[in-house]
Amino acid sequence: MAASKKQRWSWLGGTIVLVVLGVVIGLILQNVWLGLLLAAVVSLVWLIAVESRKGGNTGVNDESNGIEI
Repeated sequence: MAASKKQRWSWLGGTIVLVVLGVVIGLILQNVWLGLLLAAVVSLVWLIAVESRKGGNTGVNDESNGIEI
């Protein structure tokens, strides 16, 4: 139970950091919506990678599972 709670806070903290970085990048590019879109894409890829690692399916070009992040 404690591990899942820790993972939830880790995921939430990582998402908040990515959104803040997206806003900063958006301000640099003078388009906050573009920064938020980039942050959402990176967050989605990060979530897939974390879940893949948690499930033991990491690696690229794994013959049994196909290409994975």
